[in-house]
This record gives sequence, structure tokens and C-alpha cells, in this order.
Amino acid sequence: MGLYIETRIRADLDELWARTQDPAQHRRWDLRVREIQYLPRTHGRPRRFRYAARVLPFLTVSGTGVAASEKDGPDGSRTSALRFSSRHPFSPVAEGSGYWRYVPDGGQGVRFLTGYDYRPRGGAFGAMADRLVLRPLTGWATAWSFDRLRLWLERGITPERALANWLAELVVRALVLTMCCAGLGLEPVVRVFGEFAAAVAYLCPLLLMVAMSLALLKEPLACTPAARRCLRTPVTQACTPRVLRTLEKYG
Repeated sequence: MGLYIETRIRADLDELWARTQDPAQHRRWDLRVREIQYLPRTHGRPRRFRYAARVLPFLTVSGTGVAASEKDGPDGSRTSALRFSSRHPFSPVAEGSGYWRYVPDGGQGVRFLTGYDYRPRGGAFGAMADRLVLRPLTGWATAWSFDRLRLWLERGITPERALANWLAELVVRALVLTMCCAGLGLEPVVRVFGEFAAAVAYLCPLLLMVAMSLALLKEPLACTPAARRCLRTPVTQACTPRVLRTLEKYG
């Protein structure tokens, strides 16, 4: 799989399953998803759905897909998988597939992980744009959404509140950076400190650089979603689930 994201959530498996499998709850925490609508089920076939995905803050594209799940893993795990495609003229993705796995972690919660890949549209230019922009952005959005889901289940912080916390912290960091950058250009002001001007002129840039480093690198607050909290590389080799392979003939 091209992208891999994993987090550990201290929550009940059934509750995690409900928050991720119910479309109304899914779109609340997943930054990428605008809407999911399941179509009438046909006996003996995977469930079909329509979706609207948020590619950029100002661009939403639509498509269709098929989904299936397994809840009888030998280790108590569950798996859901999907294949999707889009004919939307502005969709950068032509088709793709992926899975979610829910692995009980010995009473410590659930390892919630995903692996997925897709085929970009647009030939060589589309492949380059995907490699440089879309794929890193999609990986970040997935990891950020997983941590947003974790905060909802572990701490009761709703997805809407988590987004507000993230935006507020982003604004504070941006203000600190702006003030520090402005401060670096105010060396002439230190003359007002008289005989201490030399010491202030020496210490002020150092303090401003420390503040800038904290604004850029400090770990986000515990109530703020952060993609960096998620694992982005599997510890062991990830294998394609059986349920995803069964969807290939319906893609």
C-alpha cells in the first residue's frame, strides 16, 4: 500500500467500529470526507456507495465505490475495505483502494490502522503533482483525522471542538512567529536601554530565536489533534487483507 497510518486508541472496539463505520459519525472526524451515502444492498455482493471527498478546502469531488468488512479475525481483529473511483473532471485521483484494521491490543485499547493507494489522474504531470503535493497532504490529513478520532474517543473532545482547538493553536503560533520576525528588525530600538543596550542587543535575538523555535517545533497541546502522533511506517510488513482482495472483481 502506498500510504500507511496507525494510531493506538484506548477505547472499546465496538465503539470505535461504530464511530468509523457509521457515515454520519465518520464525516465528523475525517477531514477528507464530505459525505458518504450507501446505496441499496444487493444480496451476495459488496455494498456500494457514493461519496464526496474534500481534496482541498475549496474543492470537493464525487465518486462511487464498493465496501465490505470482516469481523471474525483469529486475534479478535476486524477489517473493512473499499475500492473507489471518480469521474469528476477536477478529481486528481482516478481510482484507489484501501482498508482499515482494528486490532485489540491486549487490554490497552485498539490499534487502528489503514493502508491505501490510488492512481492519480493527469499522466506524467499528475504523477509529479501527486508525489510532491497531493500524497504528502493526503497522508497528513489522514493522520490528523486519526488523532482527532482518538481525542473524541479517549477524552470526549468532539471533532468540532478539536478543530477549533487546532485553529486557535495555529493562530497563536502564527502570531508568535510574526512578532518574533518583526522583533528581529528592531535593533535600533535597543538604544533606549542606554548602558544596557549592548547586552539587550545580544540577548534579544537569542530570545526571539528560542520563541520562534518553540512556535515551530513544540509538541501540540494534548487537546489538539496532531498528525505527528501517528505512526507512518508499519513495524512489520503490511499485507493486503483478504477482504480487500475479494473486492477486486467489483472495482
